[in-house]
Amino acid sequence: MTLNSNLNWKPSAILTNLQHRARLLTATRKFFKQRGVLEVETPILSHSGNPDPNIQSFITAGKNEMYLRTSPEFPLKRLLAAGYGDCYELGKVFRQEESGQFHNPEFTMLEWYRENYSWQEVAAEVVDLIYFLASKVKQQHIRQWPLNWVSYQELFNNVTGLDPFSASPTEFAVLAKKHQLHSPEHLQHDEWLDFIMSMIIQPGLPRDGITIVHDFPASQAALAMLNPKNRETALRFEIYLGQQELANGYQELTNAAELEQRFLGDNQKRKKQNLPAVSLDQHLITAQKQGLPECAGVALGFDRLVMTLTDCQQIANCISFDSSRA
Repeated sequence: MTLNSNLNWKPSAILTNLQHRARLLTATRKFFKQRGVLEVETPILSHSGNPDPNIQSFITAGKNEMYLRTSPEFPLKRLLAAGYGDCYELGKVFRQEESGQFHNPEFTMLEWYRENYSWQEVAAEVVDLIYFLASKVKQQHIRQWPLNWVSYQELFNNVTGLDPFSASPTEFAVLAKKHQLHSPEHLQHDEWLDFIMSMIIQPGLPRDGITIVHDFPASQAALAMLNPKNRETALRFEIYLGQQELANGYQELTNAAELEQRFLGDNQKRKKQNLPAVSLDQHLITAQKQGLPECAGVALGFDRLVMTLTDCQQIANCISFDSSRA
């Protein structure tokens, strides 16, 4: 049986990576079992989608259109609201994005939620998971890497000399030019922040370190609570393993009315960007009205974690088949 017609494909290298991947999948489930977190499976197809304008869903053809999930976030929160307690899912998600070194339209996400945890505790648990999995593939040295907790504002200012909250588009453009970067025209403030973070700040993070960036601008809260001590910021964090963005987490928004307003606001942004509106998840809104417990959660790109722990340079080489060979 011929598995692949790509002449650059190296079966022996792929096999080794897949063996490591299988070991890491087993170890991940062991990690959560030891901590009493329930593994669940939620629908891959849904009648509602994710309205985030930065995320594009695959939609089925035919009379009854459905969305392929971009994350298990919404059904996991419905389980929390129903009283299931701490839970996680390790499974496939789908996003319309170009394939590349770190991206594949179909990928594996690990997402979990902890009742009565702070975002700091969940972030620390991500680090525990990294250390635990690293030991399973003889990468124990990662435990010795520096661990740096830094606010978004501090990191941005330290690297660029600009305040992400008050800097103007002109200042951002001057910074991009200084770094000899060609930026898209007519970027809005948050688009500038994303551009600078990905093109200037992220590539400068330590290769042998773990960085936890927290207190994101409120405009980038997504479904995180706003910081009660500083309403300009949200209780959101991202974790970088070396220079690789690995995980994104929140102190979860529990207010149903605010959730609905954010959903509607996202659809308005989609309209301005000439993107199709998304059917909102009324099941989640209803569940949240009934009561989502105080919780924190995180979504982690499992393929990217495998890449880092196996020194794999391409996501295509740590999964059985990428989209070009599907």
